[in-house]
Amino acid sequence: MANKVKYGLCNVHYAKITKYDTEAQKYTYDTPKPLPGAVSLSLDAEGSSDPFYADNIVYFQTVTNAGYSGDFELAMIPNDFRVDILGDTKDETTGAIIENSDAISSEFALMFQFEGDVSARRHVLWRCKADRPSLESQTKEDTTTPNTDTLALTIMARENDHNIKSFIDNDETGAETYKDWFTKVWEPTVAE
Repeated sequence: MANKVKYGLCNVHYAKITKYDTEAQKYTYDTPKPLPGAVSLSLDAEGSSDPFYADNIVYFQTVTNAGYSGDFELAMIPNDFRVDILGDTKDETTGAIIENSDAISSEFALMFQFEGDVSARRHVLWRCKADRPSLESQTKEDTTTPNTDTLALTIMARENDHNIKSFIDNDETGAETYKDWFTKVWEPTVAE
């Protein structure tokens, strides 16, 4: 039985893309790391739908899929993510995190889970890019309301297979894949 509803973003992980082998047309990813404190994920589809008119009707319709863009809000961006993905550096002596204007950010896979009424659906976005977040906070008043960080994300198609995302449900068919979803970036089976 499939889910009727979804709710609850959790189990967010990221895995840095360490290499794209143009000859083998294969991506290599680091081992996924947790990205705790997920608050919300909101991604809008990018692309267009362009009609071609002939004979006084829509004769042909083209639809382009240019991935997604949107925001990922979390409690606080971990220092590992800042160094691994945003290009910040860590001072070896003091542990201070340094942002430099010449830093180059890295692409990564983003994995996460949405809870559901029957199954917790797990997702992977294979090729993501994150913009650096704004820096903001506010004074403490009568109540303490935590501030959050928001990453602007762009999700693109991979160069080798043009895949953008995938998901899996917790059912008998993919039980082993589902169980190992956050241990490595899942790759689809390719027929030879």
